[in-house]
Amino acid sequence: MQKTFIGPHLRRLRLERGETQGAMARKLGISASYVNLLENNERSVSVQVLLRLFEAYGVDWREIVEEDGASQLADLRAALQDPIFDIRPDLPQLRAALVHSPDLASAFLRLHRAFQAANDQLLALNEGETATIAPTPEAAVHTVFRRHRNYFRELEEAAERFWETPVERDEVYTAIKARLRDRLGIAVRLARVEELPDTLRQYDEARREILLSEAMDHTNRTFQLVHMCGLLEQRALLDGIVDRSGISDPRGVARLRVELANYFAAAVLMPYAAFLAEARATKYDLDHIATRFGVSFEQACHRATTLQREGAQGVPFFFLRIDKGGNVTKRFNATDFHLAEYGGACPRLDVHTSFRTPGKIVPQFVEMPDKSQYFVFSRTVDRPTWIRHAQDNRLAVAMGCTIDHAAEIGYAEGFSLPSARMVPIGINCRICPRANCDQRAHQAVVLTQPVDVRRRGATRFDG
Repeated sequence: MQKTFIGPHLRRLRLERGETQGAMARKLGISASYVNLLENNERSVSVQVLLRLFEAYGVDWREIVEEDGASQLADLRAALQDPIFDIRPDLPQLRAALVHSPDLASAFLRLHRAFQAANDQLLALNEGETATIAPTPEAAVHTVFRRHRNYFRELEEAAERFWETPVERDEVYTAIKARLRDRLGIAVRLARVEELPDTLRQYDEARREILLSEAMDHTNRTFQLVHMCGLLEQRALLDGIVDRSGISDPRGVARLRVELANYFAAAVLMPYAAFLAEARATKYDLDHIATRFGVSFEQACHRATTLQREGAQGVPFFFLRIDKGGNVTKRFNATDFHLAEYGGACPRLDVHTSFRTPGKIVPQFVEMPDKSQYFVFSRTVDRPTWIRHAQDNRLAVAMGCTIDHAAEIGYAEGFSLPSARMVPIGINCRICPRANCDQRAHQAVVLTQPVDVRRRGATRFDG
C-alpha cells in the first residue's frame, strides 16, 4: 500500500464528534501524539488504523482516503495566477494551507470562483446581455469530476461486472439490444431523420422504446445504448454519487447524471486494464486505440483522462473541446493545467488552427504564465449531420499532459524535448498577464494600464 495521508479528514471527523485528540486516541488504541502526527500529515495512516476507524466510527476507509488535495492544490495554484494577486505562495505554503486550514482553502476557492463569475457577469452586462452569478451546470459538474481526480471507482467496478460472459466487440451492439429487451423490456428502433429532427436519441418511457437516429454511425449508436443501460440499470449507484456531489440545482443534477452515465458507458466499452495496456503499448495512439475498441476518437480521448486508478495510473491528461468560434464546449482534467471556464481558450493553442487540417494530429509544446510546461496534441472531430446544409459540423479536441510525460506519447516523437520550442499561452485573455501578446482579444479585467497615444503596439491593448 502506498503512503496515504488523511490529516484533514481525520481532524474533521474528530471535531464533528466533539472529541479531543486523547479521546480519539483511546478509541483507536494509539497515542494522542500519533493522532496529532496523523492530523498534521506528518505520518501516513496504516491499514490497521483505517480498520479501527471503521470499527470505532463506522467510517468506510475507502471514503476517508479519497483525497481531493491534489486537485485542490492545482486549483489553488491556478487561482493565485490571477493578476489580482500580487503574491505567489510557494508549494510548501499551499500544501500547509490545505493540511492546517482545509476549510479556509475551500472557502478561498469558492470566493475566487464567485469573483470570476461576477467579472463575467459585468462583462456580459456591458455588452447588453443577461447573465447570472451562479455557476453553470457544466462548471459544477467539472468541479465534481476534478474532486474525484476524474476517476470513479464505483463506476469502474460496476462496468467490470456488466458482462456476465465475454462479448466479441463486433457483437456488442446486438448484445446490448438483446440485454435491453430481455432484462428491461425495452425495444430499440432505428428512426429516420424526419422522425427525430435534431435529435440523436430519444427514450419513450411510456412505450418502453429507445429511438436511435439514423444520422449516427454504428460506433455512436452502440455508445448511446450502453449509456442508456447505465442510466437505467445503475440508477441507485448514480443516485449515490449525485447525492454526495453537493449539487442541488436540477440542471446541474441532470448534467452530472448524464456525464456519469457517459463515464460508465466508456468503462464498459473500454475496460480499464485492457485500455491502459493498449495505451502504453501504442504510446497513446488514440486513432489506433479507437479502432481497437470500436469507439470514436473523442470517446477514446475521454477514456484516456480517467486512467487514475491507484497503483495502475496512466498519463494524467486534460481534455478540451472547442467549436469553430473558439468556445469551450467540454472539458475534463486530471492535471494541474487550468482550463478556461469563462470565454474561449487561449488563441495561441493550436487546437484552434487544427480546423485548417481536418483529421490530422497537431502537436505543440506550451508554457503557462507560472512557467509550467505541457505537451498538447489536437485534432478535429466530426459530428453527425442531418442535412446537406450542415455538412461541416466539426469540432476540435485537445489532449495535454505535463512535459514530464511527453516521452510516453507517440505524438511527441521527432521533437528534441529539452530544446523544443515552447509557445507562451494563458488561460484566456480575460485574466492572462501577458501584456505584449499579439493575440490578445481583450484587456485583462484586473490589469488596467493607460494607453500611450504616442505608440501603437502589436494590438490596440498594447499602446
